[in-house]
Amino acid sequence: MGHTNYIEPANHLKNISEYYLSVKLRDIAQMNAEGKDVINLGIGNPDLPPSEYVVNELCKAAARSDIHGYQPCTGIPELTQAYSSWYSRMYGVELSTSEILPLGGSKEGIVQVSLAFLNPGDGVLIPNPGHLSYTSVSKLMNVNVIPYDLIESDNWHPDFEALEKMDLSNVKLMWVNYPNMPTGGNASIELFEKLVAFGKKHSILICHDNSYSFILNDKPLSILQVDGAKDVCIELNSMSNSHNMAGWRMGVLVSNEQFVKWIVKVKSNTDCGQFKPLQMATIKALDTPKQWHDNMNLLYEQRRLWAYKILSIMGCTYFTNQAGLYVWAKIADDEKNSETLIDDLLHKAHVFLTPGFIYGSNGDRYIRMSLGSSAATIKEAYERIADFLVNRSHSK
Repeated sequence: MGHTNYIEPANHLKNISEYYLSVKLRDIAQMNAEGKDVINLGIGNPDLPPSEYVVNELCKAAARSDIHGYQPCTGIPELTQAYSSWYSRMYGVELSTSEILPLGGSKEGIVQVSLAFLNPGDGVLIPNPGHLSYTSVSKLMNVNVIPYDLIESDNWHPDFEALEKMDLSNVKLMWVNYPNMPTGGNASIELFEKLVAFGKKHSILICHDNSYSFILNDKPLSILQVDGAKDVCIELNSMSNSHNMAGWRMGVLVSNEQFVKWIVKVKSNTDCGQFKPLQMATIKALDTPKQWHDNMNLLYEQRRLWAYKILSIMGCTYFTNQAGLYVWAKIADDEKNSETLIDDLLHKAHVFLTPGFIYGSNGDRYIRMSLGSSAATIKEAYERIADFLVNRSHSK
């Protein structure tokens, strides 16, 4: 049956495209079906499982007969208490359980925060480069997307002098993200203090996406460590990458009690809570010992060394103080742009990296590589790319 000409999608849907990486995953699946064995270093998808005792808790809980019903959208009390203890232990931030809202991952939080605070026509400050969801969700909300530059020379921090010169009269919300994705730039308490002061001065809600705290990062920080931050800040956090639980979709939002109540109004009307065994296993994960994180970071260090080797043979430049699950690098001057380079690597070397242009105009001459594959796999990608570069130089 053909589609009707009488039904049209919402206007805001016409202003966004399907998620770039979703499209590429389909292309890669087709290439793999043709026997091309693509190495995918473009997706931030940890390849290793959570701690064994976390998986055991999930299995044990799911085997119970009395645990499969609907759950409160605010999470079971034991989970919010576990998040409170985790924030106290990891960040030195004290939170009451009324200041905590479990989420189905931080991406869900981006949607629910936007629905709770934004009216059509409001302005939203979005980092350039920055996570695609900040822009796409804002467009779905019919708000005014206002990019702000991140400065490479300042470790990818905002330029506050430039921000002060912008028309901020209608800006309601500002997205920030440290350790930063895609650039790997890290935060400092001084940066967070400036962001809190900026938010208070202009009555702008500062939303900090803190999803990469524990990967290749010696000093995890929370924006709520700043005095008075709860007055104007919301922080999202996630178990996806830090605890190898990406498919579990377990995250958390923390802020003041009033902000949480407003977001609960959205959440209670849009979901039915998370599977209780997932919540119980997450409680175990939140008690993961430091040694487990240290061991994971040793693996990520080994992977990053091979990533650096790939970038070096490609003539890229990069900082070695990056934090998080990715490596971000500037392509060589003689490369046309990141999109062309990435397509060549995919179709000729059968290696997929992420082109930086998808994260904003400031990412056009950059590429991003995920550390979510084994060192052996990244080494194999290195060998394929080395062969591709030799063949390309011979064909010139």
